[in-house]
Amino acid sequence: MKFSGTQTIAVPIEQVWTFMADMDKVAACGPGFQSLEKLEPEHWRALVAVGIGLIRAKYVVDVTRTVLQKPDLIVVKAHGKASGSAIEVEGRMELTAMNEGQTNMNWAAEVTVSGMLARMGAGLIHTAAEKLTTQFFTCLESHLLAA
Repeated sequence: MKFSGTQTIAVPIEQVWTFMADMDKVAACGPGFQSLEKLEPEHWRALVAVGIGLIRAKYVVDVTRTVLQKPDLIVVKAHGKASGSAIEVEGRMELTAMNEGQTNMNWAAEVTVSGMLARMGAGLIHTAAEKLTTQFFTCLESHLLAA
């Protein structure tokens, strides 16, 4: 499944970049985020609790940031496993300065789900992904605007 979108954030690109380049800050905005362990400079292990429909699971997620190109591009790959399910994600974020105080973020994610979650059906997964994405961007904007 593919997901993408554009967010306009009312803060300068440098501020958005600094936040997005800090994996601890980004992870803290992730819905269901519980913990993050740094394994190497661009490699982490996260524990995330996610519920889709009636299925609730705690995923151990292996995250690698494959591209960190200041000031405008970040690419992340993640693989998560939970009892009876697995998820693969490749996410891409591109920033563009709109003016001194506004940043445009184009993002895209390709997600592959297997196991029990895959049996839930694409419609339910898509709805849940939209909800989780909205929660993430609400958190991101609140942190950026408060800073």
